[in-house]
Amino acid sequence: MILLVSLLAFYLAWNLGANDVANSMGTSVGSKAVTLRQALVIAGILEFTGAICFGQQVSETLAIQVVDPAPFGAMPEVLLLGMGTVLLASGIWLNVATGFGWPVSSSHAVVGAIAGFGWVAGGVEAVDWHSLQGIALTWMVTPLVSGGLAALGYRGMQFWILDQPHPLQQLQEWIPWLSALLLSVFGVLVLPSLSLNLQTWLFPDLVLPTHSLALGLGAIALVMLTGSSWQRLTQVRSQVGLSPQNLTEQIMAHFQVLSACFVAFAHGSNDVGNAIAPLAVIVQIQQTGAVPTDHLHLPLWMLVLGGTGIVAGLAVWGHQVITTIGEQITPRPAQCGFLCRIGNSGDGAVGFTPGSPRFYVPCPRRCSCRHWVDSKLGATITPRNSVTDVKGNSPRLVADHSYGCCPSR
Repeated sequence: MILLVSLLAFYLAWNLGANDVANSMGTSVGSKAVTLRQALVIAGILEFTGAICFGQQVSETLAIQVVDPAPFGAMPEVLLLGMGTVLLASGIWLNVATGFGWPVSSSHAVVGAIAGFGWVAGGVEAVDWHSLQGIALTWMVTPLVSGGLAALGYRGMQFWILDQPHPLQQLQEWIPWLSALLLSVFGVLVLPSLSLNLQTWLFPDLVLPTHSLALGLGAIALVMLTGSSWQRLTQVRSQVGLSPQNLTEQIMAHFQVLSACFVAFAHGSNDVGNAIAPLAVIVQIQQTGAVPTDHLHLPLWMLVLGGTGIVAGLAVWGHQVITTIGEQITPRPAQCGFLCRIGNSGDGAVGFTPGSPRFYVPCPRRCSCRHWVDSKLGATITPRNSVTDVKGNSPRLVADHSYGCCPSR
């Protein structure tokens, strides 16, 4: 029984990796900042690392907070069967969507499957409708927020850097601020958990003020990123035959790839729970004969299973959706891809509240398909003039108005 369910969890993780990881690396491939093969390798390493290090929190929320497990206390076999159907139904849907190249949300699929099973098996009262209302609200709000942030950011960059008589000189002055923007947005999402674990592992007896280690790590990262970007700017200035616009693109590609790496790590740490939470519930019921109500035990082998499945799906089939995200929805230069990442992660950072579950209750997925597509459109329908990618090519800046999870193929 456990072997069969483990295979279903691996199947879901495989499809999750094939579909969802495109959200982190699609723009970097589309702007030619990295090749498809490089994106697959980078995303695979970071997704697996994030899943192993920080994958437990989301699993508990999915397992015991979307549906109240108490009504199933007298019939744990019903919950066991239901979680098995969640794995199968979500995996099949993601498999179909990936086959057509549709970038969809695995979190929405799993939450919907759990809520549907809970409603049928336990009645209306078994579902936490308050949490589902919050999730559904973000499906409508986050496309507007992320698209607006991306469009506003590009307008500002266009005015202060790209349209200036000396864009490289302006970029040199703005590099510290762009570094601070990048690290502050993604630092809110990554550094608190990372610093807490580092303090627990390295300095278990040391008492530090709240977030002091996270702020220290952020300050060190800011100095290092600014210094490396200035060094990169000095190197590209020595190149001949390229316009200032193309040289600016090469610097922005540096920021874009780094932001994609942040998102890949955060995605692995959060979305692995979609695949292994139902598995953890089934295993715990099998071992104890009781329904988990307040704590979900998640052994290391489950995190490894989920992380391996994500990486395998990404390697085998990930190019399908990466091509849709990076090239078919709308081509873009590096600064647009960077601002798409800031746009669709900025609304997640604003919606995040300390002490809330690591699952996306204020913002169900920071790389959700719908507000990810809208942040792309916000950044790419904004430019007035044609711009180039990091290779010097001039993409066609025409927004495909296909919306949500079904972009035009």
